[in-house]
Amino acid sequence: MRLLLMSDTHLPVRAKALPGQLLDELPHADVVVHAGDWVDEATLDLLESRAPRLIGVYGNNDGPALRARLPEVAYADLAGLRLAVVHETGPAQGRERRCADRFPDTDVLVFGHSHIPWDTTTDTGLRLLNPGSPTDRRRQPHCTYMTATVTDGHLTDVRLHRLGPRT
Repeated sequence: MRLLLMSDTHLPVRAKALPGQLLDELPHADVVVHAGDWVDEATLDLLESRAPRLIGVYGNNDGPALRARLPEVAYADLAGLRLAVVHETGPAQGRERRCADRFPDTDVLVFGHSHIPWDTTTDTGLRLLNPGSPTDRRRQPHCTYMTATVTDGHLTDVRLHRLGPRT
């Protein structure tokens, strides 16, 4: 099972559309995960129409319409992998402990908010992934997203993909 992970698209505030490279990944994904801060409903509509399965949450910049359509936290079982998605996890310092305590029955937590890619594993075995942002790199050299594979209940082949700097 192939996953496509993104967050913090902030359309159309930070960019007018999702990058072509990211859109080209959609037909290859079995599950698309968006960790919040969509900003516009059109992006949600687009991903709902093109993704075989979409798992998304709302973020702090998402208004009432998106909050009515999306949960604050999403959970899914993906071929035996226990996945959770949330937008914000708080400051980097102490993140692993906070998330391990909050999501004790989870194998992988996808989160956003910082626009900074993150890939760590807690001492309890919880894998934390932040795909960054495909449209707003903030203090990063590149806009980013992630892909991964789920095989027999395990996450493998996690890759951070760099997009060109936003101009």
